[in-house]
Amino acid sequence: MTQDHDTTHTIAVVGGTGPQGRGLAYRFALAGHQVVLGSRDAGRASEKAEEIAAKAEGLQVSGATNADAVAQADVVLLAVPWDGHADLVSSLADGLADTIVISCVNPLGFDGDGPFGLVLEESAAQETQRLVPTARVVGAFHHVAALSLWKTPDALSHEDVLVCGDDAEAKSVVQDLAASVTGKRGIDAGALRLARQLEPLTAVLISMNKRYKTRSGVAITGVEAG
Repeated sequence: MTQDHDTTHTIAVVGGTGPQGRGLAYRFALAGHQVVLGSRDAGRASEKAEEIAAKAEGLQVSGATNADAVAQADVVLLAVPWDGHADLVSSLADGLADTIVISCVNPLGFDGDGPFGLVLEESAAQETQRLVPTARVVGAFHHVAALSLWKTPDALSHEDVLVCGDDAEAKSVVQDLAASVTGKRGIDAGALRLARQLEPLTAVLISMNKRYKTRSGVAITGVEAG
């Protein structure tokens, strides 16, 4: 089933007070979606929501606890650190059930040589799916730099959002939401299991950003988004 590209959603951004969550929340709100930032501290979420709303007139952004944010939403974005990921997802399991859940979580390590992808038996997205079997989990937005999302309202048209998942309808919804960032539909990158390759690629981009003093992204050639 193909979604109407003009459909608006109520999107809970769990981890919305962090840089990636804040940036994606801003982009979703700019595209006309109603956004609820989630945090352990509802007051902090509300403060960050006010900061986002102040960037442009008419943005629909509010703050709440993680559980209350998820309860209001038909789409949930997880933009949280890998540490404590399983406990957080488990605590929100009831609210995530039967809901489209976007995971942009990147399990990374850092040492003296820089960032690296952690070698895991399952990706963060797969862990979410295992912990909440009825959730409609989609992996996306792993590779978009937080500062790029926040610094300009302009579409990052030179980049692509890679989207993976096993629920075709949920994946199509997220492909449409990618236009909030790039101005174009996201690229269908395949099954949810491929999140194991997409998530650690972020470490490569971070390394290149440091070396070249830039904010790199991913662009796919030879494929039309659809």
